[in-house]
Amino acid sequence: MNKPSLVTQVISSAGALLILIAYIGHQMKWMDSDKPLYNVLNTFGAAILAYVAFEPLQVGFVILEGTWTLVSVYALYKTLTHKNVGTSAA
Repeated sequence: MNKPSLVTQVISSAGALLILIAYIGHQMKWMDSDKPLYNVLNTFGAAILAYVAFEPLQVGFVILEGTWTLVSVYALYKTLTHKNVGTSAA
């Protein structure tokens, strides 16, 4: 098995860091999972890790991070298109 290059290590570390920032921020109540920033961090972090998992191919991580990316994109879409449902101006 080939050892990942330093560039690959740095890129994957950045992806993991983005996801961890979102996770820790949510757990510490610094970040709301219904806000775009949380979902942007998850989307880009997971996409980076999914990309890195392709070379050399790591099928389990491609599935995990690919799914994480798709779910995060959907959540981001929902946060960006969410209308204030249930609130009305009197």
